[in-house]
Amino acid sequence: MYETPILQVKHLQKQFGKGCPHCLDKASVDLEKNYCTVCGTVHALRDVSFDLYPGEVLGIVGESGSGKSTMLQGLYFDSDMTSGEVYINQPELADQNVLTLSSQQKRYIRNYIYGMVYQNPVQGLKMKFSSIGNIAEKMIAAGNRNVSNIEKRSKELLENVHIPLRRMKEEPQNFSGGMQQRVQIAKALSNNPPILFLDEVTTGLDLSVQASVLDLIKQIQRELHISMVVVSHDLAVIRMLADRSIVMLNGEIIENGLTDQILEDPQHEYTQQLVYSLL
Repeated sequence: MYETPILQVKHLQKQFGKGCPHCLDKASVDLEKNYCTVCGTVHALRDVSFDLYPGEVLGIVGESGSGKSTMLQGLYFDSDMTSGEVYINQPELADQNVLTLSSQQKRYIRNYIYGMVYQNPVQGLKMKFSSIGNIAEKMIAAGNRNVSNIEKRSKELLENVHIPLRRMKEEPQNFSGGMQQRVQIAKALSNNPPILFLDEVTTGLDLSVQASVLDLIKQIQRELHISMVVVSHDLAVIRMLADRSIVMLNGEIIENGLTDQILEDPQHEYTQQLVYSLL
């Protein structure tokens, strides 16, 4: 394991609503799940901190509404955080809280440093563009202008995610859910990002398709040594992919550690329920 994290997340907070003395006073905070019964504010993320190391797969598990997807949206700049700090260990971003950067700098990070695979491919793909066009668009956004290089790289990526090249001109809207996820993964990898976010990528897919998408993610990780953050409510997915895992409940991290350790000896009552429901 490397000593220096590639991504450091510190004290991330996200609230919907202004808050009130009742829910903002850390000492006496008493919420119903993550909801303040006094002012109606929802505290979607509460003081979330973690590190991601080079080449590591970090699993984030929790039920619907636990805050895991909200956190990923904040890291990928799809939504603003209320407060917190995020540091990326890249020379051009040294010691900068990337949440405070300009929209232009955030775009640079999304184009070069982050890749994102959404639960719903509609968010990650232009459904009426060709598959190869979707990948090319991401590369052009990152400043690539050489048409033959873009085409070569796009074909390479489609082959890597097992999309037949005879279908590269087809629109993703004509593809099955599993194939749409594969095109999304190819697009996310197009600029060789060191960090890849995966948000519930197997939800809604048939079991056999889920297995092939998970195999593909494992193969990519093995070959490219990308650091990945994998969000899922499915412990079987986390068990298959993640080296370390974080368990979230009501916007907070309630347990973290090596995935095997958490699955074999869960400490928190909620994690115990999760693990026993898997058995």
